[in-house]
Amino acid sequence: MKKIASITPSECARLRGVLFDIDDTFTHEGKMLPQAFQALWDLRQAGLITVPLTGRPAGWCDHFARMWPVDGVVGENGAFYYYYDHKAGKLRQRYIFTPEQIADKRKKLTTIKNEVLRRVPAAAVASDQPFRLFDLAIDFREDVRPLSDEEIDEICRVFAKHGATHKISSIHVNGWFGEYNKLSTARLFLKERFSLNWSEAKACMLFAGDSPNDEPMFQALELTVGVANIRDFTSRMKHPPKYITTKKGGHGFAEMAEIILEKRKQARGAKSER
Repeated sequence: MKKIASITPSECARLRGVLFDIDDTFTHEGKMLPQAFQALWDLRQAGLITVPLTGRPAGWCDHFARMWPVDGVVGENGAFYYYYDHKAGKLRQRYIFTPEQIADKRKKLTTIKNEVLRRVPAAAVASDQPFRLFDLAIDFREDVRPLSDEEIDEICRVFAKHGATHKISSIHVNGWFGEYNKLSTARLFLKERFSLNWSEAKACMLFAGDSPNDEPMFQALELTVGVANIRDFTSRMKHPPKYITTKKGGHGFAEMAEIILEKRKQARGAKSER
């Protein structure tokens, strides 16, 4: 991983947008920092597409899509995307599967939940679970004491045993049934909302993240950034990001945005001098 300061003006000039994880990428120690939120506004006001890709639940994503300076949000690790239609004054919802279609899987998720809590008693169901439509989130460090790698692996084994897809974030293990993830739904969002084919999008969109559940994005895009705390998870990853910030969480997000916007100015200046 190269330092974010080494990203080139030409790379930044070709950007059309920034996709980013929320927990411990945009936030820091559970809080949204003013400098990170200002950085998001700065990216949006610079004309860039901004889209969070998160494991957080539908109830939270409704708020993000309505209130944040974003073009949409991909939630529950790719189960849907939401965006706010300003012309109609309405939230638009695009589900990969409808909540009704997933109803038959809820019993399986309940079975998984009960087995996880029995085998890993220090774990807990995530406090945001009541706001979820599609997945099960098991907390391993948000509202419980940080679990060991062995305990996290045991949680993953339970999901795998029952045939569920599972991903490790910086705070939760999320599991669901269905062939989707952050990457597949980000691709769908860019195609349906911005007519961006993936062959074009992977070269002009940047992704910022911090944990193993972001790995498909790190692998797929040409421009990727990890905030400094990603070093805690690189031993679990085969595909780390291209660049890394010097600061953690939201501080790193703000650092990244500042450098990107400055390098874009440099590129424009160099172009005007020709």
